[in-house]
Amino acid sequence: MIDLKALRSDPDRFKDGCRKKNTPVDIDHLLRLDTQRRDLMSRAESLRAEQKKLAKESGPKIGQLSGKLKQAEGDERDAIEAEIAQLKAAPASLKDQIQTLDDEISTITPELESLLLTIPLPPDDDVPVGTSSDDNVEIRRWAPQGWDWDKTFEQNKGFKPRGHIELCDALGLVDFPRGVKIAGTRSYVLTGMGMRLHQAILRYAIDFMVDRNGFTPMSVPVLVREEAMVGTGFFPGGREQAYHVEETSRGGGQDMFLTGTGEVGLMGLHQNEILDEADLPLQYVTVSTCFRREAGAAGKDTAGLYRIHQFDKVEQVVICRADEQESRDWHQKMLGFVEDFLQSLGLPYRLLQCCTGDLGAKNADMIDVECWMPGRGEPADPKDDASAPTGEFGETHSASRLYDYQCRRLNMRTRAGGAGGKGETVFCHSLNNTVAASPRILIPILEMFQNEDGSVSVPEALRPYLGGADRVSQG
Repeated sequence: MIDLKALRSDPDRFKDGCRKKNTPVDIDHLLRLDTQRRDLMSRAESLRAEQKKLAKESGPKIGQLSGKLKQAEGDERDAIEAEIAQLKAAPASLKDQIQTLDDEISTITPELESLLLTIPLPPDDDVPVGTSSDDNVEIRRWAPQGWDWDKTFEQNKGFKPRGHIELCDALGLVDFPRGVKIAGTRSYVLTGMGMRLHQAILRYAIDFMVDRNGFTPMSVPVLVREEAMVGTGFFPGGREQAYHVEETSRGGGQDMFLTGTGEVGLMGLHQNEILDEADLPLQYVTVSTCFRREAGAAGKDTAGLYRIHQFDKVEQVVICRADEQESRDWHQKMLGFVEDFLQSLGLPYRLLQCCTGDLGAKNADMIDVECWMPGRGEPADPKDDASAPTGEFGETHSASRLYDYQCRRLNMRTRAGGAGGKGETVFCHSLNNTVAASPRILIPILEMFQNEDGSVSVPEALRPYLGGADRVSQG
């Protein structure tokens, strides 16, 4: 949620942000509703003040008149009684007027708040303007020694690459048919060494962030209330991508939702809290099962492990002071952690600066990390079915800078001097980035470390988690 005061003072900034993010929001209508509500609230407060004043003044006056009433007769008595009745009726009349205004406020507020939730955070000025991922800009790329970007996999390695589906089938790493039998399309069963590799990458990623980079490991729920999804900015815009557990339809107190990232649980930890500034930054990491409907996604990624409904992910989250430069610095640090992680695995990758049209509603800036996957892409020779694919980058990580967007929605604040201190509170800033999402990350590992004999070498960093095994082979 954006700062309503900032919207009032500079609506053009937010209108420009909506245009750059291709998000149609009627900001002028929202501002009219806001003005109308503020006027109604002001009138209601004035009437409440008048009501309070009347109540304070009328009590003694009614007491005095009641005393006179005992001695009064005839017209004088009638006049006193009428004045007492008028004094008693005045607060009731004000109460009715206040209730009418409150009803009008209650009618306006839901629409106003609903519109506020749809306004995206304006992108930073240094984010390139574009309409889709096609306009993203490559920042840099890295590859291990011996890999030449100007050559194909076959030219680099001396043999044609197999795709991860073929490797998984030949090495008995994944059972796709049984996964589909159990859970439908885009489902799978990791088997044998496939499951062990999956667990190894997750364990290594957690240890990497905790032991090397000082993050605190946390376990968080993956079945959450709607307010957690709204608070982290995944609703209302991403509702169609979430699995909905309709508890209310069977007598439950409220519906629940399966999360698509551990970010939701990590950010929800401190909802409605005032944090001690001395405790910031908070550096959290979690591993969680994630669920995404992938509604509307179709095409070449429907087969294999790239775009699936259920996966596990190690996610890093940082909550820091409300300072733009500190947020920017953390963004680079978190990217650095991931680059170190991928380099330790020997996986070629590139960093992409996402354009404004690819940021999503909640991000001021976002950098995607894509690993090279030799089995992706079109055949080098379209006329030859046996021709090896050209290879292609595939997204494996996404690092986001959100400033106070999530913390404002979650009411997560900080105050210098601690929660019991004095002074104004401000909303914290937050950032997040993937560390490893598996089994997708297994695609570049299997494809880049495959050998001509059909086996796959295990990256050295993962071997301690596999009992020292250095190769995955048939049999």
